[in-house]
Amino acid sequence: MDIAIEDGVDVLSLSLGLGSLPFFDDPIAIGAFSAIQSGIFVSCSAANSGPEYGTLSNEAPWILTVGASTIDRKIAALAKLGNGAKYQGETLFQPSNFSSELLPLVYPGLNGNNESAFCTPGSLDNFDVKGKVVVCDLGKISSVLKGQEVLRAGGAAVILTSPEIVGYSTPTTAYPLPAVQVGFGASFAIKSYINSSSTAQATILFEGTIIGDSLAPEVVFFSSRGPSQESPGILKPDIIGPGVNILAAWGVSVDNKVPSYNVVSGTSMSCPHLSGIAALLKSAHPDWSPAAIKSAIMTTADTKNLGGLPIVDQRHLNADIFATGAGHINPNRANDPGLVYDIHPDDYIPYLCGLSYTDREIGILVQRKVVCANVKVIAEAQLNYPSFSIILGTTSQYYTRTLTNVGPANSTYSVDIDVPFGLGVSVNPSQIRFSELNQKVTYSVEFIPQVRENRGNHSFAQGALTWISQKHTVRTPISVIFK
Repeated sequence: MDIAIEDGVDVLSLSLGLGSLPFFDDPIAIGAFSAIQSGIFVSCSAANSGPEYGTLSNEAPWILTVGASTIDRKIAALAKLGNGAKYQGETLFQPSNFSSELLPLVYPGLNGNNESAFCTPGSLDNFDVKGKVVVCDLGKISSVLKGQEVLRAGGAAVILTSPEIVGYSTPTTAYPLPAVQVGFGASFAIKSYINSSSTAQATILFEGTIIGDSLAPEVVFFSSRGPSQESPGILKPDIIGPGVNILAAWGVSVDNKVPSYNVVSGTSMSCPHLSGIAALLKSAHPDWSPAAIKSAIMTTADTKNLGGLPIVDQRHLNADIFATGAGHINPNRANDPGLVYDIHPDDYIPYLCGLSYTDREIGILVQRKVVCANVKVIAEAQLNYPSFSIILGTTSQYYTRTLTNVGPANSTYSVDIDVPFGLGVSVNPSQIRFSELNQKVTYSVEFIPQVRENRGNHSFAQGALTWISQKHTVRTPISVIFK
């Protein structure tokens, strides 16, 4: 990272992470802070430890933390059973000559053998799978190795079945033989069919590429979720982007072949999508700071899928704010956000002092001497961030934000509030006016707790504060953690 900074790059893209760490112990956070001091935008993967809450990497507010979502393209196949049922899945293996004739269907894990259930190397030696469709559980080893084991044992095809945590997600990969990966519901049905029939049969029907999935973008199961463990007063992840079944450069051998490209899934794929968009925004707006670019990306994000409904997660339930952050990237709108929340690198120091780091620890992070006793400390949620993350008890909380006009010189915005349940929200003023480019206007927000009964058994709530003009919509997401 230091060399990249010396070389004067505009964007750093880091598809790696170390889990949740104090920022002064996190080399990525330290390097990223040096980068933003030089005007360099930093985009990082959120990590692939979802769907549990609090599983993020790269939580520092000067980093764009990117989660992963599906795209509207499916490389589709159907698992067809002997009872006539068909289950949608995906696979990169799309042969033109695989027979649609039903074949014997076996699940080596039926006897409780854990190794054979996952089709690990050598685990099928004692099973007759020759010419059969073999069910292998997802996990433990790569799906490619499972396929290689079935091929070695003489199997004709593989159905990869998913655990409940995967939901409807079907990130796929290259296989050395005909294969299809199906979601949890289909997996349960297929195994139930095997259990109920002594002559279970199946085949795979390959459908090729299908475009236009109305549920896209959908948050994939592995995408790490917030809230941030190190700084819960900052909403993370910031954004989601394409990270499932992405065509990318590849150098891993599959079936003794070394392709130039493969289809890969992970937040390591979504991160560079956002890095590329940040580079385009920097090219179009060379005077924008890294924080301004991040703000443009977040405040213009999509919250609905291609079907016009709220973005869902791997269970096909509405995805919450700790899965999506601000939403799904919309590059065209990000290029013309109207307003931005800007942050100067020095503005992070009062925030860091508010985290109760020592002067020495902050010095390690910012690479210069800091004396917090001489700094006007702020709460995490007071940072001029393009979202609100509130930890709410029984008393009201009051914060300010400053918006910079990057749209028409003369413009007026009115506020619209999607109020999170269990609290009240008051914004002052409710209308803001700009008369010149780069003019700054500050507004205040009060978050007012309501009676606990209004919360039910919910531990958090979500909403948004949106500034609307004739041309622009500037959406600021709100997360509220009840304590």
